Amino acid sequence: MSKPLTDQEKRKQISVRGLAGVENVADLKTNFNRHLHFTLVKDRNVATKRDYYFALAHTVRDHLVGRWIRTQQHYYEKDPKRVYYLSLEFYMGRTLQNTMVNLALENACDEAIYQLGLDMEELQDMEEDAGLGNGGLGRLAACFLDSMATLGLAAYGYGIRYEFGIFNQKVVNGWQVEEADDWLRYGNPWEKARPEYMRPVHFYGRVEHNPDGVKWVDTQVILALPYDTPVPGYRNNIVNTMRLWSAKAPCEFHLKDFNVGGYIQAVLDKNLAENISRVLYPNDNFFEGKELRLKQEYFVVAATLQDIIRRFKASKFGSTEVVRMDLTTLPDKVAIQLNDTHPALAIPELMRILMDDEKLSWDTAWDITVRTCAYTNHTVLPEALERWPVDLFQNLLPRHLEITYEINRRHLERISALYPGDHDRLRRMSVIEECGQKKINMAHLCIVGSHSVNGVAQIHSDIIKDTVFKDFYDVDPQKFQNKTNGITPRRWLVMCNPGLAEVIAERIGEDYIRDLSQLKSLLKFVDDDAVIQDIAKVKQENKMKFAVLLEEQCKVKINPNSMFDVHVKRIHEYKRQLLNCLHIITLYNRIKKEPNKAWTPRTIMIGGKAAPGYHTAKMIIKLITAIGEVVNNDSVVGVRLKVIFLENYRVTLAEKVIPAADLSEQISTAGTEASGTGNMKFMLNGALTIGTMDGANVEMAEEAGEENLFIFGMRVKDVEALDKKGYDAMEYYNRIPELKQVIDQISGGFFSPGEPDQFKDIVKMLMRHDRFKVFADYEDYIKCQEKVSALYKNTKEWTKMVIHNIAGCGKFSSDRTIAQYAREIWGMEPTLEKIAAPDDPR
Repeated sequence: MSKPLTDQEKRKQISVRGLAGVENVADLKTNFNRHLHFTLVKDRNVATKRDYYFALAHTVRDHLVGRWIRTQQHYYEKDPKRVYYLSLEFYMGRTLQNTMVNLALENACDEAIYQLGLDMEELQDMEEDAGLGNGGLGRLAACFLDSMATLGLAAYGYGIRYEFGIFNQKVVNGWQVEEADDWLRYGNPWEKARPEYMRPVHFYGRVEHNPDGVKWVDTQVILALPYDTPVPGYRNNIVNTMRLWSAKAPCEFHLKDFNVGGYIQAVLDKNLAENISRVLYPNDNFFEGKELRLKQEYFVVAATLQDIIRRFKASKFGSTEVVRMDLTTLPDKVAIQLNDTHPALAIPELMRILMDDEKLSWDTAWDITVRTCAYTNHTVLPEALERWPVDLFQNLLPRHLEITYEINRRHLERISALYPGDHDRLRRMSVIEECGQKKINMAHLCIVGSHSVNGVAQIHSDIIKDTVFKDFYDVDPQKFQNKTNGITPRRWLVMCNPGLAEVIAERIGEDYIRDLSQLKSLLKFVDDDAVIQDIAKVKQENKMKFAVLLEEQCKVKINPNSMFDVHVKRIHEYKRQLLNCLHIITLYNRIKKEPNKAWTPRTIMIGGKAAPGYHTAKMIIKLITAIGEVVNNDSVVGVRLKVIFLENYRVTLAEKVIPAADLSEQISTAGTEASGTGNMKFMLNGALTIGTMDGANVEMAEEAGEENLFIFGMRVKDVEALDKKGYDAMEYYNRIPELKQVIDQISGGFFSPGEPDQFKDIVKMLMRHDRFKVFADYEDYIKCQEKVSALYKNTKEWTKMVIHNIAGCGKFSSDRTIAQYAREIWGMEPTLEKIAAPDDPR
């Protein structure tokens, strides 16, 4: 196999990165050497590869800093409304290349590094992923930050600077093993600590009600130390800020409580206080009611709200003399978006500040709070909804519990006035759940305390209104909206797939990068042989490149002419990696039965992490690897079928595998995936989707034409009908011979000869209590996969379908999503104007 061009070599040939006059290469080399010798190496004579990476990162960062300062000055003078995106997760990935793309520095840096005799890709590989998120929710927050900067919004991302992000996944003997992600061990060149903005956060204590107001006293104080990371917009000189809080024990922490003998222990105990920002909880779509997690949620909210109010009071039309004291105008200047219920405590915390500190009445404070806060719901799975035990709340946040009770009392008073005597409705709508252990339903708190509630795809928003939150929708229909998710085309096309970005730019110009709806112009090339060839060629190059990577890193040889069938996402029963497994075994059995038939060769890749405590998900990984062992070592099957588990799936691996994929698996049970964003990344990068009518798949089918996706399986109404009737897995098992054979192979130890009972838990779950109805969609899925195999043999027709898909991607830009949030929720107007660069006269 001839070695394909590297992205770096390819970039020498393309224009989409803006070669003309971006930067003097000589200046970059000078700055690089200055950083290398004076900042990093100093007394050492020898520079390491990591030194070179840091020198390059600092050289690029120099170009950010002036724009960052000028952007903040611009906001201070203009005094725009500001939006605060509160999220417990920001899954950023790497920063270097994304920054070069957004500042149009990439070609100049490439050339400078080349002239210095270094390899750009090697240096980029030195950067650690900032893995401060689990999956879709955290990556969405990262895409949104990119779009908010690109659309010129005065926006801030607020979260936690976890010392350890999402764990690194190793697969040992087919089992997932977790390793701590020590991403900060070599330092982080992209962040700036801001100790001058440190804020105290209080926990525990008790509440005093005095004639002059309410005081929360005898608390334990933890300090929140902010670290700022610049977030550049795309070539508009705007650089926004992501501010992440780190927990620090105050100097006097506990020391006064100890005699001299306890001094050492007291200093050691400081560590306990700082555990708040130590580690990201590794659960996706699953709620874990631990005290440390509740502390994290309050920590980020309390620190952020102090910052928001400080900034609100300090900026009055660029004047430092006038301090804005009237907090009733807060909603005119501040929008707070709650990314899921994790930052829900912003609602009672803002109430506490407005009443206890600012001495406003309940009604005034409540009006301000509701008009300021908005809530995005990300899931309808019951196990994912946050419900905090009241006694935990009482101990940790006694004042917030009082406020939450009062919010609920007034809310229920309103409901009972609207529906007199309907006690069942009151029970369903209460913020406090009374059955069994008393719990606070955080989603209900968010709905009551926000002026806007949105789902993240049309079908998901409809489900919220029709079922999960129907009672709330009946009372306040005007609150409910849809905002279909999107992805940033900068990272997910220009950066990760420069070959395709250039093929598109050659045909329709480069403006689509800022306005993805322009992709629909590609439809006029759908029968153009040259375009068809170019797109197929880019895909083939990406596949060869990925095959080389797999061979180098995983010692696995794959056939780059096979169909790359890719299923990458968190491992979860609802995402139905098991359905994919059933297809693999069926295909394997068919090849064994008729080895001389002209099969379409496939390389099936599955990747994703399982939450460490999620037994079934870990068993699914073991099953995938066990199937791979059998299939990949069967000489009868040969190169026609290979099964690869992609270890440690993360942003950086996604950027490599998505451009190489032919087929994207989006096969959740209809009604369970809120939106999905991986589906959009595959679509934009020229993969075809096999999927159910779930999440954003529905809108993808609308935009590209349903005939250009491989849609199969039950719709939401079919799932509901099956629930009413009762789902009986045995019925499918007995009726479909191929399915029976597959299940008997798994349960009989065919894939675990040394341990025949190894997968009995999975089989038992599938046969007896499968909430996600894998067997019900099996037959249709297999038939649909046959269609996929048949079409793949016809490269031209396949590629025409790909063009329809790329052309239909316009809607799925996070720029469109954010423009809608801005106009319809935050009351702000996006702009594509550039501000002056630091070296331009103002």
